[in-house]
Amino acid sequence: MTESSPVTFFPARLPGSGLASRLACLAVQPILLRVVRRIAARHPSIFARLGPHQTTDFLIDPVELPFALHLRPDPAAPILRAVPRDKAPRAGATIRGRFLLLLELVDAEEDGDAAFFSRDLEVTGDTEAVVRLRNALDDVDGSIAEETAAMFGAPGRAVLARLRRAYANDMHRR
Repeated sequence: MTESSPVTFFPARLPGSGLASRLACLAVQPILLRVVRRIAARHPSIFARLGPHQTTDFLIDPVELPFALHLRPDPAAPILRAVPRDKAPRAGATIRGRFLLLLELVDAEEDGDAAFFSRDLEVTGDTEAVVRLRNALDDVDGSIAEETAAMFGAPGRAVLARLRRAYANDMHRR
């Protein structure tokens, strides 16, 4: 490995390209659009905390899913969309890790610093933007994950509970 080679600490990811990735993106897009609009409407303070990073493009890469998420927290036109990895926009900051870890980080249920230093979380690009995003999410009263699950009623809450149990079981096995 040369000195400039990127180092990755994750098992091989799903490729994130091809027909399966594009279909997965199409399937989740209506949900993501609804989620970003709802969070933007209910938590405008998130944008203030981001300061100059409101127009930063974040790439959130859940390594075991067939796509990444493109987030631009612009209060005038927030974007949260699924993108095939080979079609991802140029990001100012990238956050990469297991989906369940990323879910727990949204609600500060997991220590982001500990995840980073244990190499369970990879952050590249503008780290100040990532820190501001993290602080903005930390300041939200309540749980964004629970609020999002509640948008979909009992099925949404059941899926979130199952995901959290899976994460707890995964952490217990480690």
